[in-house]
Amino acid sequence: MRIDIVTLFPGMVEGPVSESILGRARERGLIEIQAVSLRDYAAGKHRVTDDYQFGGGGGMLLKPEPVFGAVEALRSDGSRVVLLDPRGRRFTQAIAGELSRVPHLILLAGRYEGVDERIAALVDDELSIGDYVLTGGELPALVVADAVARLIPGVLGDGGASRGDSFACGLLEGPQYTRPEEFRGMRVPEVLLSGDHARIARWRRAQALWRTWRRRPDLIETAELTVTEQELIEQFRRGKGPDEVWMRSA
Repeated sequence: MRIDIVTLFPGMVEGPVSESILGRARERGLIEIQAVSLRDYAAGKHRVTDDYQFGGGGGMLLKPEPVFGAVEALRSDGSRVVLLDPRGRRFTQAIAGELSRVPHLILLAGRYEGVDERIAALVDDELSIGDYVLTGGELPALVVADAVARLIPGVLGDGGASRGDSFACGLLEGPQYTRPEEFRGMRVPEVLLSGDHARIARWRRAQALWRTWRRRPDLIETAELTVTEQELIEQFRRGKGPDEVWMRSA
């Protein structure tokens, strides 16, 4: 898979994608990620990429010419162009999965007050990573690139590593533990030390249901739950905790 991030500040992109899991995936040829300088596609001696708004108003807008030039130079069969913009639809794990199956992703990092509206005719999608405004689209573009890249086979090493992630199955992930078994009086739950994988799976599912019900009840409304899991949620509503009811998920 190839991901091009079109930006006025390539240095903001190159550092993060060169480190850790993304950096190793690039070295192994599992994914190609590059920062594309928008100024390379701006005309004139000064390579101007932004200008004042018609009709007045504070802030500068990215001009359409360099953005169109960059996308037209990069686009090929199978490319998908995404503008990172606070007005876009909310980015989710499901969308990350959808984008991970695209052979070529072009992410446009907005800047300043926004972009010329005519750029909308160029893009296939507009995404937002949350209901807040940042100084530019580079960080959102990196968020999307990271979430997408980790779903590409081989990037995480363990083929099943991403399947238990929060949101991957519609719920938040439950609590996790590593060594030591006891730390400052806090012990790892005995079920995780039992070696009984069926019991562990039931415990983890009950904990995920509990955490999601407490922290993100909106996700419960859309999650695909079994009849038994729906009964557990009802027990939570009646004041029962996950340690009291998890065996019911058998």
